[in-house]
Amino acid sequence: MQSPFLSIIIPTRNEELFIGNCLKSILLDEYNRDFMEILIIDGMSIDDTRKIVTSFISENPVIRIIDNPKKLYPCAVNIGVKESKGDVILILGAHATYEKSYISKCVKYLFELEADDVGGVLNTVGLNNSVMGRAITNVLSSSFGVGNSTFRTGSDKITEVDTVFGGCYHRNVFERIGYFNENLVSSSDMDFNTRLKRSGGRIYLIPEIIATYYTRSTFSSFMKNNFRNGYWAIYPIRFLDYIPVSLRHFIPLFFLLGIIGGIALSFVSVIFLYILSGTLAVYFIASVFASLKFARKDEYSFLLLPLLFPLLHLSYGLGSLIAFIKVVISKLF
Repeated sequence: MQSPFLSIIIPTRNEELFIGNCLKSILLDEYNRDFMEILIIDGMSIDDTRKIVTSFISENPVIRIIDNPKKLYPCAVNIGVKESKGDVILILGAHATYEKSYISKCVKYLFELEADDVGGVLNTVGLNNSVMGRAITNVLSSSFGVGNSTFRTGSDKITEVDTVFGGCYHRNVFERIGYFNENLVSSSDMDFNTRLKRSGGRIYLIPEIIATYYTRSTFSSFMKNNFRNGYWAIYPIRFLDYIPVSLRHFIPLFFLLGIIGGIALSFVSVIFLYILSGTLAVYFIASVFASLKFARKDEYSFLLLPLLFPLLHLSYGLGSLIAFIKVVISKLF
């Protein structure tokens, strides 16, 4: 079979630290360049992102840079799809590098599995090798930390899932279910894949397709990102008549509400204090066991994990709680 024409869409904004290595890894892929275009959809970067991309364009005419005046991720994807020429559309993140067969395998499995969307596994690494950076990386790679987010925790077999990192789609998917929802500053990809599944589409995670994703390595950025993710897991409900995320995204909210409710009810009866204490003790023991998995891999940073696990869940839950309150107020008034 002749290679289908492929459009690679990369949303960017101030990605000078990553975009160069990202493009180098893509250009090393086995996929035939005669059947490829790379669209950099840039949110008006004020660093050297555009300069770096331009330096690639002179030797690689398959690359184009296109403005994204609204500066938002879903807008970038929509601009890219509308400007693209490909029969297959692959959305990639600038914060990652890709194995040399990543692109070719995405296209291969998209057709072999008769799928609507396929993606690979993220090998998460920190921006630095500090103890905190390694600990954050481990938390975000743990099923205890991020639940059944299979593209983060990995799989040993091809698995049908509810979402994947980036995503490799047939063009007709966008013609069938529409574009990314531009009201959703974040989580627009989860919403899109939810609509795809609701329409009968099939999404597969392919374990042999691997990207290296560079995650935040400071405590403050870790907390801010968790809060933001929690907020945008719930806030999209304001704009939609369905829930665009799976149950696992609500668990941190339930966890936080359970703590708040337990504290409040303890003023009514001391038994609720015992129940809350017992529940938190079980949670702490579980977090310690989850941390021990990383002991042989990293003899120091794993000691921070029993602290980072609850901070991940509580900051995510707090973001969800604030979003839930805003949604309720918007519906009432």
